[in-house]
Amino acid sequence: MIGLASPVCVSVETYRPLKTLRIASKLCRDMDGSHRRNQLPSLLAPPPKPRASPRAAAICHVCTYAHILLRQNDSTPVSRQKSNLGGGGTRNFDWWPEQLKLNILRQNTSVTNPYEKDFNYAEAFKSIDYAQLKKDLTAVMTDSQEWWPADFGHYGGLFVRMAWHSAGTYRVTDGRGGGGAGQQRFAPLNSWPDNTSLDKARRLLWPVKQKYGEKISWSDLLLLAGNVAIESMGGKTFGFAAGRPDVWEADESVYWGAEETWLGNEDRYGGGQEGIAAHGTLPGDEHKKGHTDIHTRDLQNPSPPLTWVSSTDIRTTFGRMAMNDEETVALIAGGHTFGKTHGAGPTENVAKEPEAAPSSSRRYRGHLDQHPRQVEQQLPRVPLQVRVGAHQVPAGANQWVAKNADAIIPDAFDPNKKQLPTMLTTDLSLRFDPAYEKISRRFLENPDQFADAFARAWFKLLHRDMGPRPLPAASHPVIDDADISSLKSAIGNSGVAANKFISAAWASASSFRGSDKRGGANGGRIRLEPQRSWEVNNPAQLAEVLKALEGIQQQFNASASGGKKVSIADLVVLAGAAALEQATGVSVPFTPGRTDASQEQTDVDSFRNLEPRVDGFRNYGKGTQRARTEQHLVDRAALLNLSAPELTALIGGLRVLGTNYDGSSHGVFTNNPGKLTNDFFVNLLDMSTAWKSIDGEIYEGFDRKSGQKKWSATRADLVFGSHSELRALAEVYASAGGQDRLVKDFVAAWTKVMNADRFDLHRA
Repeated sequence: MIGLASPVCVSVETYRPLKTLRIASKLCRDMDGSHRRNQLPSLLAPPPKPRASPRAAAICHVCTYAHILLRQNDSTPVSRQKSNLGGGGTRNFDWWPEQLKLNILRQNTSVTNPYEKDFNYAEAFKSIDYAQLKKDLTAVMTDSQEWWPADFGHYGGLFVRMAWHSAGTYRVTDGRGGGGAGQQRFAPLNSWPDNTSLDKARRLLWPVKQKYGEKISWSDLLLLAGNVAIESMGGKTFGFAAGRPDVWEADESVYWGAEETWLGNEDRYGGGQEGIAAHGTLPGDEHKKGHTDIHTRDLQNPSPPLTWVSSTDIRTTFGRMAMNDEETVALIAGGHTFGKTHGAGPTENVAKEPEAAPSSSRRYRGHLDQHPRQVEQQLPRVPLQVRVGAHQVPAGANQWVAKNADAIIPDAFDPNKKQLPTMLTTDLSLRFDPAYEKISRRFLENPDQFADAFARAWFKLLHRDMGPRPLPAASHPVIDDADISSLKSAIGNSGVAANKFISAAWASASSFRGSDKRGGANGGRIRLEPQRSWEVNNPAQLAEVLKALEGIQQQFNASASGGKKVSIADLVVLAGAAALEQATGVSVPFTPGRTDASQEQTDVDSFRNLEPRVDGFRNYGKGTQRARTEQHLVDRAALLNLSAPELTALIGGLRVLGTNYDGSSHGVFTNNPGKLTNDFFVNLLDMSTAWKSIDGEIYEGFDRKSGQKKWSATRADLVFGSHSELRALAEVYASAGGQDRLVKDFVAAWTKVMNADRFDLHRA
């Protein structure tokens, strides 16, 4: 045991050396501020010397000791050594946890897809006999299997939970999660306790998937099964839209939490202030080990403070799914009508999660509906009419049980047995939260409203990540090549600087998110609130561009023959293309057909989630210790579905074209701004420049000999010289032949972003 000067002490024997080094390095950095985990000593170098301050010295002593242990290769038993095959062993991330990772820019490539490159899933699905597919799924509902018997002889509740937990991972903040890629099949989702036994649900569906093969994706099948389950139990749905193609690996771009222990709670909940329920799915009832036990332990009746805390977490979680209070109540009340909870046993009885081994079921047991195979209003009724108390069920866990009710609830397998209604903390929030209670009582008194609200909320849940409602098609002929040429001339003669047109086009198109297919240039919402007022879009400069383009639009629409008209959405992109042609001397592809949305067609609150807080493409904003500027840049590139080479080409081009949001010279490593050259890369890699940090975000470059200042840059600029993989790409464009390659690659990547939301041209 090594005692530290702080109240912390680390037992080196408790941890493997590498883990000890990581822990100690983190502590050292937090207290001293100078030690960095991405600057760990080489194994071949002597151990680091203790630092000056007593605290830092003590902690660095732990680093030193762990470092010594790491050099003793025979200190780890063979049985505990990592595999030396199949990509095993200690990886870069183990040594440098803070290293910028580019893996999210190379996911789901054609190499990992077993289908042909020209495979069109939408067309394949259309060839299905949809009515027969639903019949097949309906038959599965009541075909109870010996290896996993159906509760009440019906799998409906299981499939509803499967669909809910697939779609319910969606969050509005970055559009990630949701059921659109069938991620529930992969880790970590397949191993969350929320999703216990859903691997069995997928096995039950396998005969259907096997029958239809590539004609239906797992992504669609998981959600359609939930829809059919509701319909087979007499419920009303609002329809179903297919078209979710499968992916073949876990999505590494999604932030699922910061816990360093499996199911750890230390970085997830905020005591009901800003907490998020288990992995962002269902709050209050699907928590990790201990949370609901804490809510029920030593309580005879639920108290308002308890349920207020629960409802706060519920609002946070369902708000991240874009659900309001009415939709939240409808989903909880409707979803908990089906089936039963399971496995109210001690945690030690639960086996390994699916990624490690088969798992037993959830810790809760029971239900509160007399007819769990039928859609009813039992759930809104029971929490509103009964007194409840904490009760230890036979298997050992605590949950809420009705105290003044009769044992009217049927057993899942024995029709002769009855039990008391049981509830989860989430259910009780429908009674004790004032807003939820008001909605619940209205639903209780108006069953038709409840049924309609549930159907609409369920449809929204399943389809939120499939993009916004399409804009109406243009009601007039679109512009042709001659019109495009004429409009380019008008744009060039407008008196507006070319870089301002490029900036406006990028601002419009780069709002797109490939995660939930929102944003983009179509709709011309760059001229509407809230986008026209975003600081990153430089509102004053944007207003100048829009004024010029609106004048060109009015003049063209008034004089064009054949009823042709041009939208602002098209003009913004066309102006960017025209300006690029001026800067490159090459043709930039442009496809007309965008239409303009109205302010009434624009949900301001929803679009606010698209506003970037940090945007390295335009050198806007600053990172934090938790999320550095360069990490924001890579994340935004991932949302734009860009590869690392595309990101590199775009940054190099945008800098020399002068598109920083505020017109600053950061990263403009050229003496000829406005021309698309490879100067950014050539000067970035020039070793005659010495860089000095100003504040950790801004850097200045000085001539090594004269000391004269040459350039200024941000972290988003210099990372292309300091990060080994990005530098390798930068060297391509800085080398002989790099100029022509940059122009070609930049134009291709630019066009990809401009057309990202053109689903009439490509499939997402």
